Amino acid sequence: MNELQIKTMAEFMAAGEEPELLFWVGCAGSFDERAQKITKAVATILNNVGIKFAILGTEESCTGDPAKRAGNEFLFQMMAMTNIEVLNAYNIKKIVTACPHCFNTLKNEYPELGGNYEVLHHSQLLQQLIDEGKLKIENGETFKGKKITYHDPCYLGRANGVYEAPRAVIEQLDAELTEMKRCKTNGLCCGAGGAQMFKEPEKGNKDINIERTEEALALKPDVIAVGCPFCMTMIRDGVKLAEKETEVQVLDIAEIAAKANGWS
Repeated sequence: MNELQIKTMAEFMAAGEEPELLFWVGCAGSFDERAQKITKAVATILNNVGIKFAILGTEESCTGDPAKRAGNEFLFQMMAMTNIEVLNAYNIKKIVTACPHCFNTLKNEYPELGGNYEVLHHSQLLQQLIDEGKLKIENGETFKGKKITYHDPCYLGRANGVYEAPRAVIEQLDAELTEMKRCKTNGLCCGAGGAQMFKEPEKGNKDINIERTEEALALKPDVIAVGCPFCMTMIRDGVKLAEKETEVQVLDIAEIAAKANGWS
């Protein structure tokens, strides 16, 4: 990601400057090869709309979400306190992240440990930029006439009530947004939440991600849109199993916005 010339908080501080916001990359966005493309898309958009932002770089650690969901509250608090010390030392006020799990933890669970920030999911920031006229989908040919269905991430949707922001991006396109029967408040989990991402599923009739992907594929979409790196993994696996990889793309909201503007 060097070509984007992303600065760290340490570099901003050394130059005596302050960024408008901190981009919290998250573990998936840092280490997962597919999620790195989402990170790049977010950074590209922030650059192109002229937002001065920073990352923590090597000072960023896991928020502790998987530890907490798996029941290890002690480990979660240790990780959270370490992060809060770093964030508060840099006087961070505003954070954007492309991961609903990081979003939920930073927004709802850090305040009681002394970490109070304005936290946005990247789809919320995109909606703000669209509303302010700073992000226009001017080159929407990429998705013209395409059928798109959107999968609500649990930690963004049902846990935090964010449903319209991701759809605002799709609605800017000359495309057809088709909803699955189980969407918004009635959405079905991809199967990765609550630290389930890191373990094998229990025995049952069918894996949740297969069930969810089948629901999406039944609509015969060109694109399944997601807003979470965990959902991206689970839905992509489902599409792969159905052997629909050449027909159906799985794209994050940020990737859709970047591609529609010819930025990627």
